[in-house]
Amino acid sequence: MLEIRPALDYLIGIDSDGCVFDSMELKHKECFIPCFIDAFGLQGVSRYAREAAEFVNLYSKSRGCNRFLALVEQLDWLGQRPEVRQRGVMVPRLSGLEAWIARESKLGNPALEKTVAENGTTELKQILAWSRAVNESIAQMVRDVPPFPSVRGCLERLSQRADLAVVSASPTAALTAEWREHHLDKFVQVIGGQEHGTKGEMLAAAAKYPQDHVLMIGDAPGDHRAAMANGCLFYPINPGAEEASWRRLLDEGIDRFLAGTFAGEYQVQLLAEFNEFLPELPPWPVVED
Repeated sequence: MLEIRPALDYLIGIDSDGCVFDSMELKHKECFIPCFIDAFGLQGVSRYAREAAEFVNLYSKSRGCNRFLALVEQLDWLGQRPEVRQRGVMVPRLSGLEAWIARESKLGNPALEKTVAENGTTELKQILAWSRAVNESIAQMVRDVPPFPSVRGCLERLSQRADLAVVSASPTAALTAEWREHHLDKFVQVIGGQEHGTKGEMLAAAAKYPQDHVLMIGDAPGDHRAAMANGCLFYPINPGAEEASWRRLLDEGIDRFLAGTFAGEYQVQLLAEFNEFLPELPPWPVVED
């Protein structure tokens, strides 16, 4: 669990990948997807595997979800494509992973490593190897990716009045490295990654603050759901319009939040715009079992 101790009157939860840093495309297209194709023997349908992975992780309402949840979903979409079935390529169904997800709340490598050490199946060992390969690829590939314009200005202003916490589904070590690289860690009280539980669990600290004094900043529907589950306000960083979103937060959103005029009509307007950016269904036909 993420420990957030109130020092100021407000709390700001902030997602990282694709929200603060323009790193989502780089991480998924250059790190996650090549490891995905290699680990699960999808070379024969690599084009479709890439499209499924990009849809789930970047261009759908599943954007930004935990890597293990995304892995299950992208394999499901891939297995339903007519082109994949026509080629006769076996798309694995990870029932062991699904069972592990159902009983584990901290969906990260440490929890999976413990399970594998205690009673690891071949499937879970394969998934752990994939996840480790992703981390290694990210560590090698991802660097010199600055925060979006206006991010630093927002953090500087907010940190004067609010406790700031990174709330992310990425590994904590990677988050810490990125925030330190760009000297943003000085603005936040804590950095919470996948090892701390779900985003909703991390935002449970909202109960320590007055009503409407907690704001979650995120770029994915899962960030909004985590905010709603804890009675928090939500400011969306719209995918594909990140620069404009941060500028709007700097120019008007912060003032509204601190003045107590964020909730209501303004929040509804932001959410209506956000909902239009990401679809629920892929643009290709599927074959249901």
